[in-house]
Amino acid sequence: MPLPYALIRPLLFRLDPEVAHKLSLRALRTVHQCGLSLLMAQPRVIDPVRLMGLEFPNRVGLAAGLDKDGEVIDALAALGFGFVEVGTVTPLAQGGNPRPRMFRLSRARALINRMGFNNHGLDAFLRNVRRSRREVPLGLNIGKNAATPIDAAAQDYLACLRAVHAHADYVTVNVSSPNTAGLRKLQGDDALESLLRALADEREALAQQQGRRVPMLLKVAPDLEPAQVHALADALARHGMDGVIATNTTVSRRGVEGMAHADQAGGLSGAPLREMSNHVISLLRERMGPSFPIIGVGGVMSGQDALEKRRCGADLVQIYTGLIYQGPRLVHECAQALALGDAARTA
Repeated sequence: MPLPYALIRPLLFRLDPEVAHKLSLRALRTVHQCGLSLLMAQPRVIDPVRLMGLEFPNRVGLAAGLDKDGEVIDALAALGFGFVEVGTVTPLAQGGNPRPRMFRLSRARALINRMGFNNHGLDAFLRNVRRSRREVPLGLNIGKNAATPIDAAAQDYLACLRAVHAHADYVTVNVSSPNTAGLRKLQGDDALESLLRALADEREALAQQQGRRVPMLLKVAPDLEPAQVHALADALARHGMDGVIATNTTVSRRGVEGMAHADQAGGLSGAPLREMSNHVISLLRERMGPSFPIIGVGGVMSGQDALEKRRCGADLVQIYTGLIYQGPRLVHECAQALALGDAARTA
């Protein structure tokens, strides 16, 4: 049986959130290297689904941000995930925003972070990716350096795409983090058109060179008006994107007003994000039709939350903050709930 996370969490929650995060990743890697992963998680739920030309053993994945440098890919996969996404990686190493930059809002089961794409850069990232055994599909999430002007952002994304294309099962283009100044402007009509056109052209050239076409997805914000979601959806279809991840963290503080740390700058994740994320998923599904791949993320804290994402139109579901509050058992709970839900619908 898995080691009860409830015994470990109080110790972790006494630490600074970023310190606890780093210690958890180190412990995870050590336990996995010792062949003791089952102490932390139950066996992977087998509920296979084919999407974007990829075979996923189940519908539950890890969202980007937890393992920014791809240091513990195999250990994370061993927790029972059907796929793992790592990053965000930028062309050059960068330290991110000043500390403290991560805050728990425990009463709301939420986090606020303003990490700012802290990572060791493409070279270190790719060394880690190459070492991984790839037991489940691996998504590589790309972004731009903070020092790169917005009008030159496409060059950073293109550099990342060229570097990761040969090593990714899918690539996620992150234009929706609120923690890099101006980044969300890339979701605007003209900026998005220009970026997607450049990425689509480069992806096709890489596919010709390497003999494989890697799916490319866009990760979007929850803080969009319906008209913006519709315009974004139309741009995705126009430029041949293979899917969308909805959503990133929110700058809203709805549901956490007056709580300690609620006034901190950064993106809010966890339970308060669930309804906003679901709304965007529903809008995207309505606009994109039944077959366009959507990965739902934001506020998944239980199997029921995962089912709700599915009902709103998500094909796959990702978790991150829920893993911090609920522990590895959440992976199995969500995957099992989705498997049973699919079975009930087809019965």
